[in-house]
Amino acid sequence: MDKVEGQDGEHLSVGAPKTWAAGLPGVRHALSYALSQTSPRRTALTLLNLNQATGLDCPGCAWPEPGRRHVNEYCENGAKHVTDEATTRRVTREFFREHPVSELAGRSDQWLNQQGRLTEPMVKRPGADHYEPIGWDDALGLLAAELRGLDDPDRALFYTSGRLGNEAAFLLQLFARAYGTNNLPDCSNMCHESSGVALIDTLGVGKGSVSLDDIHDADLVFVVGQNPGTNHPRMLSALEQTKRSGGSVVAVNPLPEAGLLRFKNPQKARGIVGRGTPIADQFLQIRPGGDLALFQALNLLLLQSEDERPGTVLDHAFIERHTTGFAEFAEHVRQVEWADVLAATGLSREEIERVHARVLASEKIIVCWAMGLTQHKHGVATIKEIVNFLLLRGNVGKPGAGVCPVRGHSNVQGDRTMGIWERPPRAFLDALEREFGFTPPHKHGLDTVGAIQAMLDGRAQVFLGVGGNFVRATPDSEVTERAMRSCRLTAHISTKLNRSHTVCGQTALILPTLGRSDRDVQAGGEQFVTVEDSMSQVHASRGRLHPASDLLLSEVAIISRLARLVLGDRPDIPWETFEADYGTVRDRISRVVPGFEDFNARVAEPGGFRLPNPVSERVFRTPSGRAVFTCNPFARLEAPPGHLILQTLRAHDQWNTIPYSGDDRYRGIRHGRRVVLVNPDDLAELGIAERSVVDLVGVWHDGVERRAPAFTVVAYPTARGSAAAYYPETNVLVPLDSVADHSNTPTSKAVVIRLEPAGQG
Repeated sequence: MDKVEGQDGEHLSVGAPKTWAAGLPGVRHALSYALSQTSPRRTALTLLNLNQATGLDCPGCAWPEPGRRHVNEYCENGAKHVTDEATTRRVTREFFREHPVSELAGRSDQWLNQQGRLTEPMVKRPGADHYEPIGWDDALGLLAAELRGLDDPDRALFYTSGRLGNEAAFLLQLFARAYGTNNLPDCSNMCHESSGVALIDTLGVGKGSVSLDDIHDADLVFVVGQNPGTNHPRMLSALEQTKRSGGSVVAVNPLPEAGLLRFKNPQKARGIVGRGTPIADQFLQIRPGGDLALFQALNLLLLQSEDERPGTVLDHAFIERHTTGFAEFAEHVRQVEWADVLAATGLSREEIERVHARVLASEKIIVCWAMGLTQHKHGVATIKEIVNFLLLRGNVGKPGAGVCPVRGHSNVQGDRTMGIWERPPRAFLDALEREFGFTPPHKHGLDTVGAIQAMLDGRAQVFLGVGGNFVRATPDSEVTERAMRSCRLTAHISTKLNRSHTVCGQTALILPTLGRSDRDVQAGGEQFVTVEDSMSQVHASRGRLHPASDLLLSEVAIISRLARLVLGDRPDIPWETFEADYGTVRDRISRVVPGFEDFNARVAEPGGFRLPNPVSERVFRTPSGRAVFTCNPFARLEAPPGHLILQTLRAHDQWNTIPYSGDDRYRGIRHGRRVVLVNPDDLAELGIAERSVVDLVGVWHDGVERRAPAFTVVAYPTARGSAAAYYPETNVLVPLDSVADHSNTPTSKAVVIRLEPAGQG
């Protein structure tokens, strides 16, 4: 193992990437981190309650739970995340007295997170460099006064992270709309917005259509642009079941990922003492952004196979009865040139034809994807091309087949279902009006990128963030921070300290809240919240730990109290009742949101209930009433000579923007995050020595040079012409206006860079 001095003074260690995931090391690392945060008793109480039918939903990701659950129904990273929240470390008023904001702004994301749970409301007043304690009444009164003082409700922004439960999400959007704005940007704007846009346009519903049983029963599962071993490890258990049921898996990614090579399931004996299960039957090491070309090539091959064997390849009955646009699509795809496909993908024709053979041998096909597809300029077009691929053989609306966007945050899908959306459908607004007796605004609000621009321009002056770490999750870091500092007031409802608390408006509030693992007792007794996973299963989540502080309020309580202060009794909404008894919120949800009828009774059943998806029944809520074949212009990402295409990614020991350590053990990286992974042949061609320290420089059409300094070069088996580095350190390289067509999602997987010796710029 080679060692070099890291930029932060630590010794960066680089070894060979791992060829398998989980097993005993996963168990050992999970327990080691848990015990570094809290006691053995709290660890056991938390983990044995995690993802159980009457327990705590893991905040780590949105992968669904199986019907029959293991006593240890969690993964390594889920265990780390929930015990990170259950830590016994505390951030008190003494901490803020000792550490000015200017000092905290220079601390790492990891250091800030490791200080522990927030314990009481804090305020930083104009001109001050310290947060100081403030009572809840005064804190919420200060925020309410700023909101009431705005001359236009659209000058306020209400940002939501996907950790928010359904009840609080419903109340937040209700409050924002009763206040008069649809400015409800959320984390989905930055991750799966491209999926929603593409699926609504083609299938009529912006969600996945498959269940966990479908994954198990599929003949062929594509895993495209995602790394399950790190981002949602329990997906590997489902893919293991696919393999053991006779199905196969094709992985498509610019980097080889350990979990997709071989999985040692720590819940099974064969995962402890055996070799585990090989997951990917075929790995396509595609160039970033080449997925559109790949699926256009597969669609061309299917059409050509149908030409050769008429009536045996395509599902003509399905196409004729349930789709529209086939003729135009077929004519369009037949124009695809193989030279363009091979250049865009970096694959050989033989590799693509091998996949085509697997497709022909499979009756039930699922395509799963994540941000490796959505965070490209042509992300929406790529997902539409995947839908074309599935429609050709009727792989939509039947068991074992369909679309499967795999989301990260535990309730990002549920928040959207609850109305956290800047572009709400008219039917949802009409239902709110019938239920609550006020007319919601109909003008579309601001998404995340639009919200940043509005703060920069002075059009938005008050920012309320509910969960998340806004300034580290968003693109164009320097621009985003300048935007936040231009606000009159910024407020964050949070469980732990993060970088966003150090990037302050003139006045800044920290409003500490209960975590998912905490007991939530209100005037009406002990409460629970609900969440919706990636496969539309809605279930309860109940914390078991004593709260980190007696001064914490739940998200439901904070939103309800703020709404009362801002709105008074106009309109007549029973905020105090909602705070006391979350069941009363669910009663209202049941009358507003389709699929939630008899909500309280159904969610009381073990495992909850699955929301209906008409696509599963081959009912398509598009204007034509049919699934839509689309014509998607061919797109290829090209870097100028001497440049590479960078994709941002997260390390294994990281949850969203927060690293738990400096390690990424599946990729062989330890004690360092400022690394850039580059193919050895590209390094030789560029004349750059391995282990040299470089600046990552991106120059875009706006002529602005963006620079991420001091990254150590690591030779790594990436796709030729590409590079990879961790976010949020590289978010500075993504321009605010570099977004996906139609979805406005930042293009974090398609950053054109050059490598310069450090300090040259």
